[in-house]
Amino acid sequence: MSETALYRKYRPHDFKGVLGQDHVVRVLEGAIKSGNIAHAYLFCGTRGTGKTSVARIFANAIGTSSSDLYEIDAASNRGIDDIRELREAVKTFPFEGKYKVYIIDEVHMLTKEAGNALLKTLEEPPAHVIFILATTDAHKVLDTVLSRCQVFTFKKPPIETLKNLVLEISKKEERVVDHASAELIALLGDGSFRDTLVTLQKVLYSSDAKKISAEEVERITGVPKSAIVNEFISAINDQNASGAFSAIRRITDENIDIAVFLKLVLTKLRAVMLLRLAPDMRTALSDDFTVEDFKFLSELPINKELKLSLALTVFLEASDDIAKAFIPQLPVELAVAKLFQAKEH
Repeated sequence: MSETALYRKYRPHDFKGVLGQDHVVRVLEGAIKSGNIAHAYLFCGTRGTGKTSVARIFANAIGTSSSDLYEIDAASNRGIDDIRELREAVKTFPFEGKYKVYIIDEVHMLTKEAGNALLKTLEEPPAHVIFILATTDAHKVLDTVLSRCQVFTFKKPPIETLKNLVLEISKKEERVVDHASAELIALLGDGSFRDTLVTLQKVLYSSDAKKISAEEVERITGVPKSAIVNEFISAINDQNASGAFSAIRRITDENIDIAVFLKLVLTKLRAVMLLRLAPDMRTALSDDFTVEDFKFLSELPINKELKLSLALTVFLEASDDIAKAFIPQLPVELAVAKLFQAKEH
């Protein structure tokens, strides 16, 4: 297997290869076809959603040569002097073709002075220059800079898209990853193509097995074992507060990421809800879990006192609160407490 990072090896090289950003691709392709190219674009979105890849594809599609494509990391080139150098550089004509393209990544990291200096160039750019700014935090970009750009928001890809990507690349790498394993890797990718492929690479490079099982993914990535997730769900279903809190304690004692644990809980509780309310989805859902897990979810006794919609709601709220909690497991503990208080009332 090649040692090249998978996210680089399988980075899309044309618009057809871009996944999950059709709303961006359609507009950019339309602009190229009509010849209506803007002088400045701003690509917003969380990490690993394809902003830089699309910027490179766009530059290539308008005929920009490699010698006229410049990539700048604003996190490390964020000062006024860096932008002054850029302002001088844009005055020169392209070596080849019609355009020079400057991709400025993490543009929100520029100092206020540097941002204002960049604004002057954006206001009156040379006709041969196109700026493509990228950021994970559009709220930190100066409003005056935003107003000079065509803004595109990149969406987080859904789990299903990431799962299919894992299955496709595993096949290309001549390895077999089953659906349950691909689902878990996609979940760990947290809405990022890059992070998903980094996790997949870790799994593939850490095992000599031709076929990768969900148990192998758990072992390599350190995610909570299915058993403890199922114990937690059983405790919630049985209205066993002590069992639920005990499972949370075990997770924290083993230094397992509580956010990942809760994602697995939500994924399985959602499956239980769908199995109960939409039994025709049974076959489709069975692909997302191991045989043992699907048997557990299918045979979980129906507790009429447990409102699955309420459980999913309080755990979703808890997942949003984990990142800002002083005690990471506290939002999950509070969610459990809320469920049992609802029972008492």
